[in-house]
Amino acid sequence: MTTQSKSPSIPSVLPEIPADRLGCEIFKKRHHLRRAYVAGGMYKGIASRELVVRMGRAGLLAFLGTGGMKLDRLESDLQFIQSELAGKGVYGLNFLSQPLNPGIEQATVDLYLKYNVPRIEAAAFTQITPDLARYRVSDLQRLPDGGIQIPHLVMAKVSRPEVAEQFLNPPPPALIEKLLASNQITRQEAELSRFIPMADDLCVEADSGGHTDHGVAFALLPAMLRLRDDLSQKYGYQAKICVGAAGGLGAPNAIAAAFIMGADFVLTGSINQCTVEAGASEAAKDMLQQANIQDMDTVPAGDMFEMGAKVQVFKKGLLFPSRAKKLYDLYRQYNSLEEIDTKTREQIETRYFKRTFAEVYEETKTYYQRFMPGVIERAERNPKQKMALIFRWYFVRSTRLAMQGHPDERVDYQIHCGPALGAFNQWVRGTPLENWRARHVDEIAEKLMNDAAKILEDRFRQFCAPPPSTSNR
Repeated sequence: MTTQSKSPSIPSVLPEIPADRLGCEIFKKRHHLRRAYVAGGMYKGIASRELVVRMGRAGLLAFLGTGGMKLDRLESDLQFIQSELAGKGVYGLNFLSQPLNPGIEQATVDLYLKYNVPRIEAAAFTQITPDLARYRVSDLQRLPDGGIQIPHLVMAKVSRPEVAEQFLNPPPPALIEKLLASNQITRQEAELSRFIPMADDLCVEADSGGHTDHGVAFALLPAMLRLRDDLSQKYGYQAKICVGAAGGLGAPNAIAAAFIMGADFVLTGSINQCTVEAGASEAAKDMLQQANIQDMDTVPAGDMFEMGAKVQVFKKGLLFPSRAKKLYDLYRQYNSLEEIDTKTREQIETRYFKRTFAEVYEETKTYYQRFMPGVIERAERNPKQKMALIFRWYFVRSTRLAMQGHPDERVDYQIHCGPALGAFNQWVRGTPLENWRARHVDEIAEKLMNDAAKILEDRFRQFCAPPPSTSNR
């Protein structure tokens, strides 16, 4: 005889999960946000001033992509953002590590302090630098209740635990002493720096566009959360260090997964460069709109060419990825341009560069003699260094072609992008958001967060439902 028990209904006490409940309340309060969602900085103003303003007006946070910007444009964009928001929205600016030219870091921090920039996104740092520490500790004050007022907030983008650990520690005492000795900070700021971490927030960057370690979020985020907890307990910080997730976040399922793993916030990048507000060219956006997950490649990084660093780029229909790899292979194989065979040399000059090595070097020399004359002095003494400078020119040119949308040289576009955009394109296929001209950065943020909340709500209801009935004989 078969009996079948009646399945009870799903418990009615399960609440709905609104999108503004996702993430950490401390993070949202710290930055005055409606949602625990951030649009990260993308270099050369691809994360544009218009993008930052649109997000700020929506009660969301975005960072201006300042990497590769001239200082006068950076100042102009900052003035625009402050004028447009005028206290009615939050904003932040990217602060990119400049290991080969620390003078840029110094000038940038001078500008940020001059305009009272309230928060920065510290990117590509492998160690704490003097000017990063100077920004962090400037204007620290002791509050009447004994707490410490921190006017300059730092979100550190990290992909390796040893780098995260530096940002979870207080500013390095040796750096603080040097800043104090050179009268760049006060005695009070130096004393208070011992009680605060270098960063208020960590953004754990997994497989992302641009510079990437191809990290796996499911491995990175738990490890970073534990490291945060351990060091916070060690130092007894007064405020929680929030840990967020970035890389691969192009669909609401991925957003939901990040929050389930314990992320305090999420940060998106690649998907935002295919929006109306992004500073990329229309030609680049037209190409990116067609991107699928597999349409990415890893190539040498032009700004760190000699070190063998890698960036992730869009590859579909482009020759840039294969040409970039070819140049790096030649650099590794030969010690000078003269060692390269005639056929290969002509191919590069004619097809890649569309000018001779000599012409490229003259253009390169003009730039470096103005900003970093020591680079040219070393190149004149070292043929391999000279070859590297000439090859790096191609990476600068390929970025410029993509930014300008040059119609006749699309095959040489360098477009930093991660697979998140492919996932996003598949998600919005057949909807009004399929065309990038209908994509606004704040609206896709809302849709991603709302749909992620709905996914979590549905899954939790499934988890709480009783198991299917069974039959017994």
